[in-house]
Amino acid sequence: MFTIEHEFEATVITLVDEGDTPLREDATLRAFANKITIEQWDPETDSVCTITLSPNQLRDLAAALNLPEGIYHSAP
Repeated sequence: MFTIEHEFEATVITLVDEGDTPLREDATLRAFANKITIEQWDPETDSVCTITLSPNQLRDLAAALNLPEGIYHSAP
């Protein structure tokens, strides 16, 4: 399951893990004009972990999900 919300500065997507245990904490993706952040609560460290991607990295990630194993170079 996931939700999509549009805020003033970003689009916010929250991914909710469903199904058999063990389940992971919700992951929140915030898409800004110049960066994308992915946040997830880590119960082991009792803190939020954040990953920041550029728009190009997000585009490459989306493309990679549908490609076979290999090395690829995305067009500018």
